[in-house]
Amino acid sequence: MTAITSTLRGVQAAVLRFDRVWAAFLLLFLGLALAAPHQVEPSAAFTVSAFLWILPFLLVSVLLAAALKAAGADQMIGQAVHSAPLRAVVLASVFGALSPFCSCGVVPIVAGLLGAGVPLAPVMAFWLASPIMDPEMFVLMSVALGLPFTVVKTVAAIFLGLFAGLSTLWIQRLGYLSQPLKAGVGGCGSTSCAGTSAESPEVKWTFWSERNRLRVFGNEAQSVALFLSKWLLLAFAIESLMVAWLPADWVATHLGGEGFTTILLAAAVGVPAYLNGYAAIPLVGELMEMGLQPGAALAFLVAGGATSLPAAMAVYAVVRRPVFLWYLVFALIGALVVGLAYQSGLAML
Repeated sequence: MTAITSTLRGVQAAVLRFDRVWAAFLLLFLGLALAAPHQVEPSAAFTVSAFLWILPFLLVSVLLAAALKAAGADQMIGQAVHSAPLRAVVLASVFGALSPFCSCGVVPIVAGLLGAGVPLAPVMAFWLASPIMDPEMFVLMSVALGLPFTVVKTVAAIFLGLFAGLSTLWIQRLGYLSQPLKAGVGGCGSTSCAGTSAESPEVKWTFWSERNRLRVFGNEAQSVALFLSKWLLLAFAIESLMVAWLPADWVATHLGGEGFTTILLAAAVGVPAYLNGYAAIPLVGELMEMGLQPGAALAFLVAGGATSLPAAMAVYAVVRRPVFLWYLVFALIGALVVGLAYQSGLAML
């Protein structure tokens, strides 16, 4: 009886140690091999390609966060931003609207910033503004959809960043969302990020000259990189199925009509949709020629740029549930507001 109990406990411990994200990843491809074997190779190729594209951003953010922690500068950065939070939110919104990151690509950057001690408000501003517009997209969109629509989308990106950042700053001053990162991400524990830097309080940029700081750097880089990698791989695998089985034109053609309901539907569909960025430009342009109202098109593009189902999964892995829900709410409300405002402005002209 004792031997059986010991064996059962060993099996239970092994199951608990087995990572559920990797398990979900393996089960997904196992299910494909059994139910849709023709989709295994395209999904695997899509997942690897997407992960390789995002890998440079992942490495930069992980190494930066780990270096700041090892140098003991993470708390210093957080305190510096805390001293001028409003300016930080404004700068993050403008810089985010001009940076070349998609909704998935911005996730490792966000994790690195939060892990380095940067407050949630400016990070949230950058987080939501960044995927909506970048310089290359501005040029392509101005040709395909017209310069006025492109300028409005750029302004919408900055507005969404300011809206989310200032609202986050307000609610944090009320005592909410004080610990945004999940336990084990960016070195934060379950209750606090304090004490996660190198043991010495002194900032030392040449951290590699001290064995303890070098160990902090290695441990932090390894843990955060593995944590983000597994979630992003699962997210991209699911995105491959959305691309294969939920055609973009099918989603977008159901956004026809006029009025508030259409704009609300466009924003609601845009939040979980994978369609964003460059792929959306020609399709939305064609739909606008077919009669899709500009406000609905803008709401769809803003919501789809700020978040998507794969990106939301990666975000959920990094931040605590209240922050995750806060992020989704602002993606939806922000897209709805800019869509309604744009459509109302056109009606007044």
